[in-house]
Amino acid sequence: MRDIVGLYVNPPEQTKAVVLCVDEKSQVQALDRSQPIFPMQPGQAGRRTHDYFRHGTTSLFAALDIATGKVIGSCHQHHRHQEFLGFLRKIDQEVPVHLDIHLVLDNYATHKTPAVAEWFKKHPRYHLHFTPASASWLNQIERWFAKITEQRIRRTAFKCLPDLKQAILDYIDENNKNPKPFVWTATADIILGKVKAICSRINLSGH
Repeated sequence: MRDIVGLYVNPPEQTKAVVLCVDEKSQVQALDRSQPIFPMQPGQAGRRTHDYFRHGTTSLFAALDIATGKVIGSCHQHHRHQEFLGFLRKIDQEVPVHLDIHLVLDNYATHKTPAVAEWFKKHPRYHLHFTPASASWLNQIERWFAKITEQRIRRTAFKCLPDLKQAILDYIDENNKNPKPFVWTATADIILGKVKAICSRINLSGH
């Protein structure tokens, strides 16, 4: 945790390295409502039916540059190590070759297969920073996933899977036209202090 928070509050010089928060948003569903969605109006919330039709799923692989807010993303049918390797190659193509790359990612098995480990061994500019167990909130890409879900995916009915994929890619393009990074302010000591306080209250209550 200190390792990752240290990258956020004291990142490396942008001329030397880039910090990317990476993860997969799996099983994103292309849902089509049984009736048209009624959009928001003054004094009226948006309305939609409770029932829907499923038109397949996609897995969104994404990498958030914490310094700029730009996102590298791609959609895949599966989220296996083969797709992860393909996404790593995409990152490698888009990040200038003179920069080191610090990846913040979780301990999902896909990220640690022998094939992935061998790929990283052949690409020494990559430095891996794994989040602790049950601490996905430390990965800033999770906040961006929540953003695209609220602003784009949940607000639209998709009649087919290609429509969903195109909507995701269009959102990424719009994001990158005027990117805004998240501002991380909590130090590791502040976070650990809050955890300690919560644990103390739990112990006192007997739970």
